[in-house]
Amino acid sequence: MLKRMEKLQFLTTGARVIAREAEALSVLSGTLDDSFAEAAATLLAARGRVIVSGMGKSGHIARKIAATLASTGTPAHFVHPAEASHGDLGMMAQGDVVLVLSNSGETPELADLVAYTRRWRIPLIGMAGNPDSSLLRQCDVKLVLPKVAEACDTGIVPTTSTAMSLALGDALAIALMEHRQFTPEHFRQFHPGGKLGARLQKVRDLMHNDLPVVRTGTPMSDTLLVMSQKGFGVVGVEDDTGLVGIVTDGDLRRHMDGLLAMTADQVMTASPRTIGPDQLAEQAVAIMNERRITCLFVVDPPTSRNAIGILHVHDCLRAGVV
Repeated sequence: MLKRMEKLQFLTTGARVIAREAEALSVLSGTLDDSFAEAAATLLAARGRVIVSGMGKSGHIARKIAATLASTGTPAHFVHPAEASHGDLGMMAQGDVVLVLSNSGETPELADLVAYTRRWRIPLIGMAGNPDSSLLRQCDVKLVLPKVAEACDTGIVPTTSTAMSLALGDALAIALMEHRQFTPEHFRQFHPGGKLGARLQKVRDLMHNDLPVVRTGTPMSDTLLVMSQKGFGVVGVEDDTGLVGIVTDGDLRRHMDGLLAMTADQVMTASPRTIGPDQLAEQAVAIMNERRITCLFVVDPPTSRNAIGILHVHDCLRAGVV
């Protein structure tokens, strides 16, 4: 059980670290200049891939930047500088662009990789905290991190410096993404799995094509049979113009007296809420929650009555869309 003083000490330290890193990011934002735009343009012009590299903590940040670039439309991968000296330089080629991270700009393990880019005229972007460092003196584009103290009181643990490097990498990735007009649909192609992939699924990916529908004038005895066979708990009602209504459990309860003497169009709820096939499944769930319904008929075009599918809330839940 934590003592009160220990708890306060932990909370105070945590708040101080976050505040210092937030301040560092604010300083970084104010120092962006033409070199950032030049770096983005250089990455955009790459005919091949963006190679991101760094050693130690900078290497971990470089891996994340490469992953973010790759998932937002800029082909990229990470090359470890030590492995580069033992054969992985072959992963780089003319047409690529190299982005190297080093807070000091003096990381010895980067020497062979940097030399390779100079030998083969591969554009080199450097990100470091010292504008006069060996790394930045050799780079085509220099991204200089502002002089900000690390978050720890000793000043030796990479904290604010790595936070700034990560933020600057994210800024480059998003700048490129927006320039390319990269859409959620593009993102889904690179990220089909996990929570994000589920959120970006479209209605057409989850809908059923075997529609529970009857024609206007169909006796309720036959309508109930279709409702039971299809298993959605609803039946659509169509005429020559398309979908005109829907029969739900609620409609059945409201017309219990003399139900079997009626037709589907006498019982149905007219002009039911529908959704287009290219809308996000997440939007469908929002509509169903708002209307307190369990199914949506899918129409194409979205403003028509041409039903092409049906989506049940359970289909969305199974796919992880909530």
